[in-house]
Amino acid sequence: MTGNKHKGDGWFVSHYNYLQEVWNILPKIDIPKRVLIHDVTLRDGEQQAGIVFRKEDKIKIAQTLAEAKVDRIEAGMPTVSEEDFLAVKEIASMRLGPKVFAFARCMTYDAELARKADVDGVVMEIPSSDHLIELGYGWTVEKAVKLATEATRYAHEHGLQVVFFTIDATRANLDVFTKIIKAVETEGHMDSLTLADTFGVMNPLAMYYLIKQIKQVIHKPIEIHAHNDFGMAVANSIFAVLAGAEVIHTSVNGIGERTGNTPLEEVVMAMKYLFGMSTNVDTTKLRKLSKIVAELSGVRPPPQKPVVGDGIFTVESGILVGWWSRLEGQGLVTEMFPYRPEIVGHDPVKIVYGKKSGVDSVLYKAKKININIDENIAKEILLQIKSLALQKKSLVDEKYVEDLLLKYKTT
Repeated sequence: MTGNKHKGDGWFVSHYNYLQEVWNILPKIDIPKRVLIHDVTLRDGEQQAGIVFRKEDKIKIAQTLAEAKVDRIEAGMPTVSEEDFLAVKEIASMRLGPKVFAFARCMTYDAELARKADVDGVVMEIPSSDHLIELGYGWTVEKAVKLATEATRYAHEHGLQVVFFTIDATRANLDVFTKIIKAVETEGHMDSLTLADTFGVMNPLAMYYLIKQIKQVIHKPIEIHAHNDFGMAVANSIFAVLAGAEVIHTSVNGIGERTGNTPLEEVVMAMKYLFGMSTNVDTTKLRKLSKIVAELSGVRPPPQKPVVGDGIFTVESGILVGWWSRLEGQGLVTEMFPYRPEIVGHDPVKIVYGKKSGVDSVLYKAKKININIDENIAKEILLQIKSLALQKKSLVDEKYVEDLLLKYKTT
């Protein structure tokens, strides 16, 4: 790691991220030249309780994912309903740019339905932990192996790219897990192996270790599908890549089962600016993509949501407004924010007024509307702003601040 990758025209992060001594902590890092993004918003994202995407919703989201240049779109599970089948088929027929995948159980019926939907590939799932196979499915390991080998072989023989998806891989006994994936590699078929942290139970160091172990067992590209039950989905995805994984499964805004999946916007930005890893994603489309998915899913991210939240470039604190009043005119946005708003397609920095405002906040607004006031008047106005904010338990309207300034302006 050399050069000044921590700082550029649109970003400013810690220089420690790129010290060679930091990277030497891990014994061997196999970073792919470009990490591929496989987005699961239309399938696993929709599995969040209460979310329903109609066919037209899926098409609109798929078009926006294509604009953002994700590499692959998991368009849905054709066996769920006739409408889902038609949605997958239409998205595949549109040839938007990204490869289109269907999701399927390890059953030849599912593979055949995916083939009829004209997708490029199929993600085929099977439980891979012995306890979930026996307790959750009521199967034997031998049955799981048989289903997986037959279905993956059938999908491959019928022209589909096969991603073998191992449910609960991170809680699986390694010997049982190895038995399953080796059987599929030799008797069935896989073009790549997805390790699913289905219940979000890994820490990043353990993820790094496990990926390294699997790479010694099987010589296929590895994909990581992480869930966020402990808030580790982004970190686990990145550590999987550091260990040699080549594809990350994501969902927009992190929607998905329980606590959701790896958020597309967060992992792409973290990889690019904190680890210097490339993807094909156009980050300027992230905010637009987030808003479309929020609207169509009915699940709106909190304002402080990293990368795409409404409030991440909004400033109330008087101390920070003081900083901004000096930095704004010099164009030094990244002295106060880690990246410029336009990098993620966000609105410009906005100053708001409330309980945490300061004298600098009042003076900043006065300057913006060409009103001269002295500091004592600014303090008097500030007291009124704080009083109203406390009464309302919210921000005060910008028009209210402007009216106060007009009332007290120096003639």
